[in-house]
Amino acid sequence: MHKIVTAVVTAVLLLVAGGWAVWSWNGRDRLPPGVTGANGRIEVTRVDVATKLAGRVSEMRVKEGDMVEKGQVVAVLDTADLLAQRAVARAGVARAIQGIAKAEASVASAEADLALAELQFHRAAELLDKAVSSQAQQDQAKARRDVAAAGVQAAKAAVADAIAARDAAQAQVELIQVNIDDMSLRAPIAGRVEYRLIEPGAVVGAGTRVATLLDLTDVTMTVFLPTRLVGRVEVGAEARIVLDAAPDWVIPARVSFVAAEAQFTPKSVETADERAKLMYRVEVRIDPKLLDVWRAYVKSGLTGNAWLLTDPAAAWPATLAVRLPDPTGAKK
Repeated sequence: MHKIVTAVVTAVLLLVAGGWAVWSWNGRDRLPPGVTGANGRIEVTRVDVATKLAGRVSEMRVKEGDMVEKGQVVAVLDTADLLAQRAVARAGVARAIQGIAKAEASVASAEADLALAELQFHRAAELLDKAVSSQAQQDQAKARRDVAAAGVQAAKAAVADAIAARDAAQAQVELIQVNIDDMSLRAPIAGRVEYRLIEPGAVVGAGTRVATLLDLTDVTMTVFLPTRLVGRVEVGAEARIVLDAAPDWVIPARVSFVAAEAQFTPKSVETADERAKLMYRVEVRIDPKLLDVWRAYVKSGLTGNAWLLTDPAAAWPATLAVRLPDPTGAKK
């Protein structure tokens, strides 16, 4: 008899619990006019960290699940070859600088020759006026002056050429230094490491992905609405997200995108009959500042529902009032 009573009580409790769960969810289903919802999946923007140049991976400084800051080194490729190239290029810069000094000395010598030639030309002109020298001697002096002047111009051109050679050698050093810096692969964003794709010692080509990061400040949910509803959804309007994994939390969001053209909904959305209908893609986005506080909770792929206002004058029901986890437990 005792066992029968216990079984009955247990059954009643299960029915009550089940009825409460159904009533609680149906409370959201019985929404006031101007509020609608659709199911979707949390999507987090993925960013790849990839190589610019080919090389051997000497270090992987992150593991899957690690949080990284923007600019943090994720992986390092071997730079021995590039360091040797930089040393050669720096020697070329030093050689070019010596070439400039040599060219400048040549200019000084050519200018001295020109000054002497000018003096001889003027002296020949004076002697010609006094009938002491001939016209031929003056012509020779003029020719020597012109040659000296041309030598000055050639020497100055050599200086400019030497300077250009130095600049080219310096640019080569800087290019090699850029390549050396690029061998340290840095996180382009702050986020969480989703995949570590390469291990130390691997030889990779240019453009090889070594890790994938999740941008925890760019989190959205995509839902699909029929024409009769999407026309009343305003970009920038308030929205709510309720996740299947955390039905007690109601996350505030805003409509960030409404497609201009209808499409067939993907297989993961609703039933085959509903997929046969043309729907409009709508994207709701969670505030990045909010995500910065609760980023430890952010996980890609979580299913849930997005609730939207189809009437600006509509008010959110109590079941969709914002409820978030305790921020003292969030990892910043």
